[in-house]
Amino acid sequence: MGLTGWHSLTAPQRLALEQATLLVGSRRQLASFTHLPAEHLPLTTFTETLRIAEARWRGGDRLAVLASGDPLCFGIGRLLLAQFPAESLVFHPHVSALQLAFNRLKLPWQDAVLTSVHGRDLEELSQHLRQGAEKIAILTDGVHNPGAIAALYQSLDLPSRYQIWVCENLGGPDERVWRLPLDAQGPFAPLNVVVMVRQTEAEPLPPLPLLGISDRHFLTWPDRPGLMTKREVRIAILGELALMPGQVVWDIGAGTGSVAVEVARLCPDSQVFAIEKTAMGIHLIGQNAQRFGVTVAAIAGTAPTALTELPDPDRIFIGGGGQDLATILSHSHSRLKPGGRIVIALATLESLQIALTALQGQDYQVLQWNVARSHPIAHLHRMAPLNPVTLITVM
Repeated sequence: MGLTGWHSLTAPQRLALEQATLLVGSRRQLASFTHLPAEHLPLTTFTETLRIAEARWRGGDRLAVLASGDPLCFGIGRLLLAQFPAESLVFHPHVSALQLAFNRLKLPWQDAVLTSVHGRDLEELSQHLRQGAEKIAILTDGVHNPGAIAALYQSLDLPSRYQIWVCENLGGPDERVWRLPLDAQGPFAPLNVVVMVRQTEAEPLPPLPLLGISDRHFLTWPDRPGLMTKREVRIAILGELALMPGQVVWDIGAGTGSVAVEVARLCPDSQVFAIEKTAMGIHLIGQNAQRFGVTVAAIAGTAPTALTELPDPDRIFIGGGGQDLATILSHSHSRLKPGGRIVIALATLESLQIALTALQGQDYQVLQWNVARSHPIAHLHRMAPLNPVTLITVM
């Protein structure tokens, strides 16, 4: 049913209620049906109420269970199917709150991600946000309310930018749909749905630090927004590179160009070359260089072939290479100027083994970075780890 109770039902649904001998639902829902002859059983705890309802059904009662929206979409339908034989159940769905929310926002929703934080933690929602889902609809509760969702979004420091909409009391006389400021603390209506819509336009840049640009300021892959060198690891890489003015710097496997951009900001008189094999990556490197007002030469191609025409480097960062890593290391070492440095970032054990084998007999240091960020859980915070990264610095 909808928020208008009896008035939201079709004729077949009303007939089913009129034929029931026991009516089960929340006190708010039952208040719309005091004119029916059925006895009312208020829904307190799901387990206890459904146990009583099942006993009454086995004793011959005809049950009608009230549900908001579609009971088989994050609703009581799942619990009913666990408690009663499927052949004894008939479902009469109403328009769901999720469907109404997208209707009010005038957004197609066949491609939306649907999730619930009602009585659950925020981990599933965090994963959808990290993956950069285009549209996310969220069923909330009193603890994980729209303000808590906005706080989570800000804490993740994502490269994807979202608008957040709060849709309250959908289908009722006091319905309200409004855009949520990120610092909003409420109040929120108890019955609300949150819709998050990813934005395609770039967020205007605020004043930036000299070192350690926030991940969310970089333009990144539309289908893999989390695929970039994270800020905490980027800061460590820049430290290990021990940059000096006026150097030649290679960034091999540059991806979005985040490391190359930071190098160019720190050393504007250096020559920075970002080598990337994908067309999208080359496009992103150019966009990010322009966005941050720096000069980075984007070189399309695969290392080591793409390196042959470049000037010899003082510093090399290798963020990719795969099975060609040993060949790339050999070429890089042969081209490195005296006193130069190579820093390699590795995410897998296999790549680490390839690198260590290729570096036998050379002077190097291995560091492993295990970083965790705080994330809100209701009114508390927990630490959520990033993927560990191993750095090898070759002197």
